[in-house]
Amino acid sequence: MELFRNSAIDWLGKKWYFLGFSLIFSVAGVMSMLFWHHVPLGVDFKGGTQIRVAFDKAPNEEHLRQAMASGSLRDATIQRISDPSGAAANKVIIALPQSTDQQHDAGREQVEGALHANYHDSGFSVEQVEIVGPTAGRQLQKQAAFATLYSLIGMLVYLWFRFEFIYGVAAVVAVFHDTLITVGAFSLTNQELTLTVLAAILTLIGYSMNDTIVVFDRIRENLALSRRETLSQVVNRSINQTLSRTVLTSGLTFLTVLSLYLFGGEVLHGFSFALVVGILIGTYSSIAVAAPMLVAYQDWRASRGKAVSLPAARKVRA
Repeated sequence: MELFRNSAIDWLGKKWYFLGFSLIFSVAGVMSMLFWHHVPLGVDFKGGTQIRVAFDKAPNEEHLRQAMASGSLRDATIQRISDPSGAAANKVIIALPQSTDQQHDAGREQVEGALHANYHDSGFSVEQVEIVGPTAGRQLQKQAAFATLYSLIGMLVYLWFRFEFIYGVAAVVAVFHDTLITVGAFSLTNQELTLTVLAAILTLIGYSMNDTIVVFDRIRENLALSRRETLSQVVNRSINQTLSRTVLTSGLTFLTVLSLYLFGGEVLHGFSFALVVGILIGTYSSIAVAAPMLVAYQDWRASRGKAVSLPAARKVRA
């Protein structure tokens, strides 16, 4: 199935619009992470206590917050567990960001005491308590950073051997661009980064890289067949030739994750939000960031008076 037959869009002619779009969202995310909401880490990464509480009837979240505040738990985060079937309609998760192991041990008693003393809408029962110590939280932060770094290095090395070094650099820059904007979106919307969100981000790194490799493969094929064309012409034609595949693949994936975001419930909200943002930005960067970097690299070499060679010399070994 081909949606865009013989399309001839001048993608590189719109590079300044793409650059402006990327700068706006990247800078906004960085500013938020540095000065506004910072990076809103969840209990998984900063340590704390998560308590799942079931109520006899649907709880009033504002009343719960007032009850926690009256019990000297002003930093508690309350999250309703929603379920399309209604099975979890009367349950919430109360997260307590703490700093010492002694405070973790007292978390359940603090919550129960605050609810017994200040919340009178309905009866309740504590179903589950999960504790992450501050030391474990810092260790998870370090492991998350290394996991992301190692994935980027591994992809750079793979593309270096699969294509040329500049292809790998372009792809890694595009993936870093995707990750920065996705994490920035969490900071701008003040949503917590958890282990499930990290899993979504690592998934998106692979997804975005796969989309970029498809475009790079077509660029290399066209370079071998069209030696008289400029690199800009080849890149434009290659993006247009893969446009139907990109829209169909990314579009169907986007509809799936959008449904997960809208109907998957609060527990999957962060995970699905990362996928929704990442699919859009990852698809965009394959066209508007990764491929144009090849042309920018060639232009940079030409401006320095160096020999300009199209980055498609290395072929895949059978």
